[in-house]
Amino acid sequence: MSDYKKVKDYMTRDVITVDPDTSITDIKKIIKQTGHDGFPVEKDDQIVGIITASDLLIRDRKPTVRGMMSEDIVIANEELSINDAARVMFRMGISRLPVTNEKRKVLGIITNTDILRSHIERSTPEKVNQYRNTLEQLYGVKTELSKETLKTSDLKPTQDKVYADELQGRTYEIEKGLAEPIMSVKIGDHKYLVIDGHHRLVASAKMGNTEISAYVIKMDKPIKLGIEKTAEKNGIHSIDDIEIIADAQHPLIAITGKLRDKNTTIKK
Repeated sequence: MSDYKKVKDYMTRDVITVDPDTSITDIKKIIKQTGHDGFPVEKDDQIVGIITASDLLIRDRKPTVRGMMSEDIVIANEELSINDAARVMFRMGISRLPVTNEKRKVLGIITNTDILRSHIERSTPEKVNQYRNTLEQLYGVKTELSKETLKTSDLKPTQDKVYADELQGRTYEIEKGLAEPIMSVKIGDHKYLVIDGHHRLVASAKMGNTEISAYVIKMDKPIKLGIEKTAEKNGIHSIDDIEIIADAQHPLIAITGKLRDKNTTIKK
């Protein structure tokens, strides 16, 4: 089961791009005709900036896009998860994220409206049931579902890293009682495999909590899941083995121009 839906699942692919030499008069016409208020700027099949209706209001008037576009932009790879896209957009204070390939050719664009739509569609019970169905089909088992309070010391993670700024969001949710239960599979007496909710788990542990609410899937026969084997191969046995990555370290995000100098350089 895919842990998170990705940008490619929600981005708009039919994107209008403009050339740096497009006149501002033409940009106004495009805005009026399409109802869109922002357009990636491409030159030789590479993104070089973005022009928005806001740029026309706050910048000194120039005759072409080249003189008024923003060159310092944040771009994303289509494999980026929706959760991470939302996190970056919130942190950077932007409402749209151009999506490009490795050569920086525009493939699409994702907006805060797309992000909202993806979260409205997401349902934890639905994710749990989808995973149960996957287990039953792949391994020929029958499953039962319960909601329990588990000791964090009994949990075995399957993810080797979490992101510091997302931990802040999960901490807030926990403090306000808004956090969803994590998803787990019982793999032995007082031992549970964490399938989904690693940020919630780490945030809760950092807050000093020794227990966490969880959906628990129980199989009718003992099976070592592939995800558990992979975690063990990668040396992940407890919460202490999860690395916390500082801001702006996501491998599928790139920051261009001066913005790059203001933020931590992104590891490739």
